[in-house]
Amino acid sequence: MAETFANPVIPGFHPDPSICRVGEDYYLACSSFEYFPGVPVFHSRDLVNWRQIGNALDRPEQLPLSADTPSSAGVYAPTLRHHDGRFWLITTSIGGGGNILVSTTDPAGPWSDPVKLPGVHSIDPDLAWDEDGVCHCTYAGVGQVRIDPHTGTTISEPRRVWSGSGKAPEAPHLYRVGEYWYLMIAEGGTERGHSVAIARGPAPDGPFEPCPANPILTHRGVEHPIQNTGHADLVQAVDGSWWMVLLGVRPTGGTPGWHVLGRETFLAPVTWDDEGWPVVGELSTEQSVPPWPLQPVAPIPVRDDFDANDLAPHWISMRRRLAADCTTKERPGWLTLHARGASLDEPDVIFVGRRQQHLFCEVRALIDSTDGRGGLAVRLDEEHHYEIEAGDGHVRVFARLGTVRTQVAALAHPEPTAALAIRITETREPGGPRMGPDTIAFGLADADDSFTELAALSGRYLSTEVAGGFTGRVIGVYAASGTVHTDWFDYRPLEQTATEVRRGSGTG
Repeated sequence: MAETFANPVIPGFHPDPSICRVGEDYYLACSSFEYFPGVPVFHSRDLVNWRQIGNALDRPEQLPLSADTPSSAGVYAPTLRHHDGRFWLITTSIGGGGNILVSTTDPAGPWSDPVKLPGVHSIDPDLAWDEDGVCHCTYAGVGQVRIDPHTGTTISEPRRVWSGSGKAPEAPHLYRVGEYWYLMIAEGGTERGHSVAIARGPAPDGPFEPCPANPILTHRGVEHPIQNTGHADLVQAVDGSWWMVLLGVRPTGGTPGWHVLGRETFLAPVTWDDEGWPVVGELSTEQSVPPWPLQPVAPIPVRDDFDANDLAPHWISMRRRLAADCTTKERPGWLTLHARGASLDEPDVIFVGRRQQHLFCEVRALIDSTDGRGGLAVRLDEEHHYEIEAGDGHVRVFARLGTVRTQVAALAHPEPTAALAIRITETREPGGPRMGPDTIAFGLADADDSFTELAALSGRYLSTEVAGGFTGRVIGVYAASGTVHTDWFDYRPLEQTATEVRRGSGTG
């Protein structure tokens, strides 16, 4: 049997991937929406194993998101390119400056202060340089304008270069391959109708003729474990082969199928037919290994004891993260959070989390609530989250579902420290079309590594199909009042069992 690797290659909430290669190194960036720091940046030597090396927007002055920035606003789709010895990243910051461009010689950072692009009037901007060194910025719509990337100045009138063939033409990427310029876009919206289409022409501004086989990739109307496929980018590997990174989701449960991890980054092979059009190969959750040795990278540590002066790049917060509110320096070996918002219902709550990257996992954290209240939460947005909270002599479980917030369970707990735990496992709901994607249980972690459950809730309500929006689950610690300290945070994947939840019939 041929060797395979697990797809997605970057699991969890990592949408809108953009990729470039420099020598034998591959770099990839994703959207981050309302979370700070913004735009995670990854490195790989084999296209399969990726390590986050930083965030392109990791300073408040680069990403000034206000407390009233809505969830699923913030930083939209980036494009990452390498040109003339520098890395260039262009993106849209809804509520934080509009279209901006940053650059660096080291993709691990630091990146420059943003250059604003007032002449680019749509989302999903792309960068491509022609043989004369002119920079073309193509954006959702699909429009195009020439820019000076150093100043952000527009040096041509905008023009529409291709209309696509369906709903919501967006995520354009422009490439020179052989004698043609290829313009690849996403269409159909980022839900089940999502797709990838491509056209080509003699110049960066066309005229473009569409591929007769469009869409070159879609899973709409197909019973497949990967859905919503689209927003793709192409890269040529070191050996000359071509590959596509794209977003997709993994719905589970019954109808309509719930995806809870957000849109994830997948990898698929690409070949070129006799007419010079790209053909996307197999896209599977168990993907054939590329024809070169894999180079595994160290995974994100299971446990963080907060011994470092700064948080690792995978830790994210909503909208901003100020040292006055969040620090590992105030109490060495602990993460200290000073409350602002009174709960996760509030847009300015102090929260530090990491993306849920496995369908099933267990998270534990040791919380000291001597001087406040806080705990451990699973968040999708302000109106869809669950949490277990310690303080005031109790441990409580809360649920926010739309306009309703309720206390689900409570237990007297006079000790100031508590090892709180969240366990996400296969669903406990009965089978059939209404079966949810998973069960989220809340409790206390005991000294012998056991788990005392206080409450268990359906995971369907923390899914995109219920909440809407563009993000996925993030699990982390928060402060609701006063000061809350966290000694350690432990995230462990759980094995999927033989009765792993499957999508029901009729889920699109």
